[in-house]
Amino acid sequence: MKKLFCLILIICLAFSFSGCVNEDGITQFSETVKERRQSETQSTRIERSEPMNKPTEVSLTDESAPKAQQGAPLVLTGAAGADTQTGFAPLEKVTYSVSDPENTRGLSVKKIGHSHGPASGGKAHHTVVEFQKTFDKYGALTLDTKAQEKVLYLTFDCGWEYENLTAKVLDILKEKGVPAAFFCTLDHIKKQPELIVRMIKEGHIVGNHSTTHPSFSSISRTKMKDEIEQTENYLRESFGYCAKFFRFPAGEYNESALDLVSSLGYVSVFWSVAYNDWNVKQIKGKDYAVKTVCERLHPGAVILLHSVSKDNAAALGEIIDKARSDGYVFKALTEYKA
Repeated sequence: MKKLFCLILIICLAFSFSGCVNEDGITQFSETVKERRQSETQSTRIERSEPMNKPTEVSLTDESAPKAQQGAPLVLTGAAGADTQTGFAPLEKVTYSVSDPENTRGLSVKKIGHSHGPASGGKAHHTVVEFQKTFDKYGALTLDTKAQEKVLYLTFDCGWEYENLTAKVLDILKEKGVPAAFFCTLDHIKKQPELIVRMIKEGHIVGNHSTTHPSFSSISRTKMKDEIEQTENYLRESFGYCAKFFRFPAGEYNESALDLVSSLGYVSVFWSVAYNDWNVKQIKGKDYAVKTVCERLHPGAVILLHSVSKDNAAALGEIIDKARSDGYVFKALTEYKA
């Protein structure tokens, strides 16, 4: 068994330096994140990767499983020039195996809802700081505590569409030159292919928000794997694209879920700035959105917004301008260094 594991590891290492690694950088997970990080460019655009000549089959079957992802890029695209909506050739499907499917290690399955007090005075709420200390073990992100500048990461959750507001958000991001990440459910991806294509082609990240939007605190590790795998494979086959960022539905998770997502080579992305913006019946106006978001900004913040909000669509340009005037810099999640 040890010889077989060593052989697999050698093959993975050899593959990691092949032509399918793009220039957006790479990431690794669990306790050895720091040792396995490589240099990243400052570009926020998605670079073309080389075509994949054979199926990508990932087998993660023991506690050292994240090591099998050494060299894996954060964003994969198929060969350019294909006759697809994105222009990228379809990527081969992945087949993940579940590490410790029965949770024999006894990782906690107690439900945790990611919630915290509002930031103020240019500082993250103290609960967010404590969250990140826990997340570091699993390569997850809620607050960038290592950046040397006033960096912000802009993210959106997308599960459905309302009054074409996502297109308006994309217009503003394009005008302002700001990268963002859109965490999309499979249903949304299937129903809004034009928006997904636009996100990809304009250099944004299309993150994985699961297939059916379940609470990951109440499903098995095998079901967690299925929820992520199905959405990833649809993006691979239909758009020639894959981004290894995941957001837990409703922000609900447990220790076992953090471990499982990490073992699949994904970065779990939470947030440190958010407000009640998902209820389309509670419109409070642009000024409220600008004031609320800007008052809560802090260095290293991950901002969570919802693209169904009229307030966000109206306020986004001003939020970006105010943040920049205060010395903040918007960066893509691919530039985060754990």
